[in-house]
Amino acid sequence: MAYTIRTMNRNDLETAIEWAAEEGWNPGLYDGDPFYLTDPNGFFIGELDGEPVSCISAVAYDDTYGFIGFYIVKPGHRGNGYGYAIWKHAMQYLGGRRIGLDGVVAQQANYQKSGFHLAYRNRRYEGRAEGKASSKLVPAREIPLERIVEFDDRCHPVSRRRFLNAWLMMPNASAYGMIQHGELTGFGVIRSCYSGFKIGPLYATSDEGAEELLRGLLQHAKGEPFYLDTPEVNASAVALAERLGMTMVFETARMYTKEDPAVSIGEVFGVTTFELG
Repeated sequence: MAYTIRTMNRNDLETAIEWAAEEGWNPGLYDGDPFYLTDPNGFFIGELDGEPVSCISAVAYDDTYGFIGFYIVKPGHRGNGYGYAIWKHAMQYLGGRRIGLDGVVAQQANYQKSGFHLAYRNRRYEGRAEGKASSKLVPAREIPLERIVEFDDRCHPVSRRRFLNAWLMMPNASAYGMIQHGELTGFGVIRSCYSGFKIGPLYATSDEGAEELLRGLLQHAKGEPFYLDTPEVNASAVALAERLGMTMVFETARMYTKEDPAVSIGEVFGVTTFELG
């Protein structure tokens, strides 16, 4: 039987998102467009005699940084080398860039063999808190994109204007910035997922601002379950989730090749997405 790897088209990405949902990763219902627009050449699918059996994303944000996600081999086809083959294909595509990923903790040793090291862990929390309006919150569409990109640049390894432009405008999602004394002091996005809603990113310059922004975003959830992925190294982010009575349900290992990027992790109260960082 012939195993081949090719670059995904846009429809193939929906297959990968469905597989991610089956794995229990709870992707967003409308993640496909912003993901694909970021790097249409960075998504790969492995086929066995034309049947899709594996997938991976290796999104190149620029010439210096990329992120790996959607690393899945369908049950029934595992243990045959298909995963490692598509992994090598993805790593080759990203070349000499610094590469990040959010992997399951149990796979750390395998990632280390490919040159990754642990930076920190991310904790996924689940909750059902009620929303609350805030006069400090402004719809993101009313804020110049460049201001949001400038804030995001502090919290993400490289600039990602193309991604944000699409991410902020997803269907059935809400994005708000927090304006205090004329300054943008945080922003966040809440989007619909296979189960409930996810918040990400959630960025703020203060603990109080992060909570106010979070509660404002939760108006969109209308009492449904919501999820927040917090960097464990940001003690204030973990404390916020626990203060709201949220329960930790999952964790990942944030790993990088090369040195850790310089980001303002103290302002990251919620990771954007485990698939693209």
